[in-house]
Amino acid sequence: MAVLVRQQSVEIPVDFYGFSLQDGDDTQVPVPFPDDSPDEDADFLTFFEGRVDVRSAGHTHGALLTAEVWDEEPPADRREVWEVQGETEIRSTSGTLAVWVMAGATMEDLELGSPGRLWKLRMYCTGREEVARQAQLGVPHGVERYVAQFWPA
Repeated sequence: MAVLVRQQSVEIPVDFYGFSLQDGDDTQVPVPFPDDSPDEDADFLTFFEGRVDVRSAGHTHGALLTAEVWDEEPPADRREVWEVQGETEIRSTSGTLAVWVMAGATMEDLELGSPGRLWKLRMYCTGREEVARQAQLGVPHGVERYVAQFWPA
């Protein structure tokens, strides 16, 4: 049975409809964020070596991300009715992931542990329809919510 090793929550200052989870050692990322970022019609998750770009439904807002590190593949998350979900993988040479937005890296890294490991990632999101509406009127916070589940590949 999968065991939750670590859980961390951060608020992400989303801008330009997206953000990225990128290896904490950006010298190991051949194409750092936002270079080659997908356009507004992109998939929910886009894989690059050392980074994963996440497509948001709102232009400018504060999204909530809960990152979970598991010892093996966790069960599907059923705490919410998720509007979208996706799976990919990411290699982290540093054992941490920096959260990047167009304005640059945010202040808080996600701790994965185990440097040099390839991780599977399953990400869920809810609040997309509502943040798309609210972001046209102002800068909402906490409307769009993500859960990212990581486990060793």
